[in-house]
Amino acid sequence: MPLSCLLVDDEQGALDILAHYIEKTPYLRLSAACLNPMEALDKVFSESVDLVFLDIHMPELSGIDFIKLLEGRAKVILTTAYAEYALEGYELSVVDYLLKPISFDRFLKAAHKARMVIEATAPQSVSPLVPAPVLTTDEEDHIFVKVDNRVQKVRYEDILYVEGLGNYVSIFTPTERIVSLLTMKDVEERLPGRLFMRIHRSYILSLDRIRYIEGNQVFIDKKTSLPLGETYRERFFKVLDEKMMTGKR
Repeated sequence: MPLSCLLVDDEQGALDILAHYIEKTPYLRLSAACLNPMEALDKVFSESVDLVFLDIHMPELSGIDFIKLLEGRAKVILTTAYAEYALEGYELSVVDYLLKPISFDRFLKAAHKARMVIEATAPQSVSPLVPAPVLTTDEEDHIFVKVDNRVQKVRYEDILYVEGLGNYVSIFTPTERIVSLLTMKDVEERLPGRLFMRIHRSYILSLDRIRYIEGNQVFIDKKTSLPLGETYRERFFKVLDEKMMTGKR
């Protein structure tokens, strides 16, 4: 079933481009396109909306304030010409952040990510007869996670990072994304602290996978970075300092 999309932007041209992109994407359906954010907010609360493409700079209500009023009723992809709001957007758990002008290829990447997140967190995807998955440790080099009707082994060395999606987590490895019904707290308690660290309310990172840190972004490779949350920043750099001191001895 196509995802119901709401477009919110105070520029008609921006709405037209996104509406055209949605029309070209089979698994998306345009519910409404609004120039007025207050009108859009009413639609979210009165209709079934899965995904909101939301501009940040709007006269009556900013995109950031819109997200706070949304109360988690729909997933959000931010669309803006201002890159400096990316970190604040991620702190509010947006699915993606699109910089204008938006290409169709970049739009598709964000739409696909939103589709995966929404499908993973859909309540109907979990049978009430199936007990919640259990994360267990076995020896010192891997964990087991329950995925649908199977139990999957995941080696510590294969884990790039873990992303929280409400009551689900996604475990990312170089070859796959493993989705399981677990909380970030579950994962944080079971993964060894010497190898993994929580750097954001939505992310746990393998310390061995850090390539470099730039500003508030921790890079795994040149194209993949994770936001460093303010709450976790001091502890993160303390651990890095300890490792650098150890390396000098």
